[in-house]
Amino acid sequence: MKILIIGAGKMGSFFCDLLSFKHEVAIYDTDPKRLRFTFNAQRFASLNEVDAFNPDLVINAATVKYTIDAFNKVLPHLSQNCILSDIASVKTGLPEFYAQCGHPFVSTHPMFGPTFASLSNLSSENAIIITEGDHLGKVFFKDLYNELHLHIEEYSFQEHDETIAYSLSIPFASTLVFASIMKHQDAPGTTFKRHMTIARGLMSEDDYLLSEIMFNPNTPSQLERIQEKLSQLQEIVSRRDSDAMVQFLSTVRDNLK
Repeated sequence: MKILIIGAGKMGSFFCDLLSFKHEVAIYDTDPKRLRFTFNAQRFASLNEVDAFNPDLVINAATVKYTIDAFNKVLPHLSQNCILSDIASVKTGLPEFYAQCGHPFVSTHPMFGPTFASLSNLSSENAIIITEGDHLGKVFFKDLYNELHLHIEEYSFQEHDETIAYSLSIPFASTLVFASIMKHQDAPGTTFKRHMTIARGLMSEDDYLLSEIMFNPNTPSQLERIQEKLSQLQEIVSRRDSDAMVQFLSTVRDNLK
């Protein structure tokens, strides 16, 4: 299969390396310098080079802010049968784009990132495949993710957004609040250091990505749950209510099972 990857960032480069030994792969980036260390794949500095390559599949790994813009720019260089795909963690606007683009499509979300995941061992990681996509496209990514030993779930676009509001918005919000009140510690404890590692990793992400995940329409209800539990904990601490604290901790442990 001929595969064009758009975006030579960490995930684009990961997919390029992963696929280039079984498929004919080309990778394009608006910044040619990012292609310097690309191995075993064609490097495109201009979208005009896509015409002759004539890919069967496009994997859009551009920064989430530019996902749809990248699609619109490459569309004139693609055959009608070319399958469009994205790996975006934020699907805002993509269902509408795919509905009018005139191409078969498949949308997935590898639920791991280069910040925290070990890309050489993903057996404990997950991936989501959107159910509305093209059958052949879904089969391709299902086979690919199975080769990586990922756990796969299939969700609709709506179910994906609801899941992301829970699995990303809650830890993102909790980490942002934690980091927003931090000050330098000369002798930090182990738990503090682990939280700080997570916070620094999160803050290395693109501001637009963080904003769009937090702006998910399903996020406000999750933030209300955080506020509710924080108020409950604050009241227990203020009263120094040992029995209530034991019950609260028991509930937390049950949730972690």
